[in-house]
Amino acid sequence: MSDGKPAFLNDQLSKRTTIFGLRLWVVVGICVGAAIVILLFLLSLWFTSRRNKTKTSHPLPSHKNPTTIPAVCREIQEIRVDPPRSDPDPEPVPVEVKKADHNPDGDGGGPEVSHLGWGHWYTLRELEEATNEFADENVIGEGGYGIVYKGVLEGNHKVAVKNLLNNRGQAEREFKVEVEAIGRVRHKNLVRLLGYCAEGTHRMLVYEYVNNGNLEQWLHGDVGPCSPLTWEIRMNIILGTAKGLTYLHECLEPKVVHRDIKSSNILLDRQWHAKVSDFGLAKLIGSEKSYITTRVMGTFGYVAPEYASTGMLNERSDVYSFGILVMEIITGRNPVDYSRPAGEVNLVDWLKTMVSNRDSEGVLDPKLPDKPSTRALKRALLVALRCVDPNAQKRPKMGHVVHMLEADDFPFRDQDRKGGGKEHGRSSRDDAVSMEKRLGEPGDSSGYESSVQTDRTMLRKREGEDEQ
Repeated sequence: MSDGKPAFLNDQLSKRTTIFGLRLWVVVGICVGAAIVILLFLLSLWFTSRRNKTKTSHPLPSHKNPTTIPAVCREIQEIRVDPPRSDPDPEPVPVEVKKADHNPDGDGGGPEVSHLGWGHWYTLRELEEATNEFADENVIGEGGYGIVYKGVLEGNHKVAVKNLLNNRGQAEREFKVEVEAIGRVRHKNLVRLLGYCAEGTHRMLVYEYVNNGNLEQWLHGDVGPCSPLTWEIRMNIILGTAKGLTYLHECLEPKVVHRDIKSSNILLDRQWHAKVSDFGLAKLIGSEKSYITTRVMGTFGYVAPEYASTGMLNERSDVYSFGILVMEIITGRNPVDYSRPAGEVNLVDWLKTMVSNRDSEGVLDPKLPDKPSTRALKRALLVALRCVDPNAQKRPKMGHVVHMLEADDFPFRDQDRKGGGKEHGRSSRDDAVSMEKRLGEPGDSSGYESSVQTDRTMLRKREGEDEQ
């Protein structure tokens, strides 16, 4: 009996079934194996769920659980840094200002423009159409920051489009924040920023179009034997530039340092009004030492001497560059010109030599159509010499420069003798004495403070000779 049962089971298990003709024991083995696999899978799910519950109730420090915390942190950072676009601007601008800022020429703008309160957010396609695909014939300027194209928007509104070349890959959000800070700056002697484009790797700025070129073109270009820049026009350009820089240095918080004052960055309109361009771009592009050094080397004639030793540029550096610009406007010479004789290559050194030799009129631009009075020339030279003082702390602030240029009693000695009691004239009379020391002393080779004690009678005599 016992021997028959195993034989019977073997016979039953060896029978073929209807499932693909497999034997019964094969089917049973498959079923048992599948059941074991399913059981193991369910057990793994159960253990995983318990582990997740334990982590939720007792979270680990971030350094022990690096896989779950960063995703949450990124989400929180996004909320803090980038509020929804529907939110109002944190510093709302009055409606009338917004309208003027959006489009001073009356352009309503297309559907692709997003209004940001101070200007336009232009699309790449819109600017490509305005500049004819950035055609070479529309290039109106090139510099360390990029290429400037003349553009015509819908409605025949002219703009200047600056395609930035040195900030490829800059984060779009960071770019918008920096541009917005620059875009809110308003002054009649600063080129107005109308909007920008931040699309893909493209970063562009859209400025008002100033229709009379830049100062460098009118000083050093082919304008014929007689320059259209009269002395009065040149002084108005100097004064307008000084007022624009004063606004950047003293009327904004935080202050804006231009960092690249030069004649090509002074644009002129048809009435010869000066407009400073490219202000704030050094901060926008980035102030890494390597980049600044590369950019500044192209215009090293304007750079303050302390830059070589510290690598830092501040508002005093702007004052120095402005002094070089004044010399350039007076003389019509480049800050550094290797085509001239050895003693005249550096504009500052040559001008100091001429002044110390009491040949002030010899520094005037030969293309100047009219000669200024001696007093007017002394005023301009004193401003230039004070601004380029090697000691940065002795340079005047731009606000004081504006006062020196505008003061009616500067640098007239007769006002001093009349005993004018106005407080604002006191500094001007001090400047007049300083001028006499700087421009009247043949032994003052540096063009700055003279150590020679000069008799006041001799000074008056010399001034009378100059007037004659």
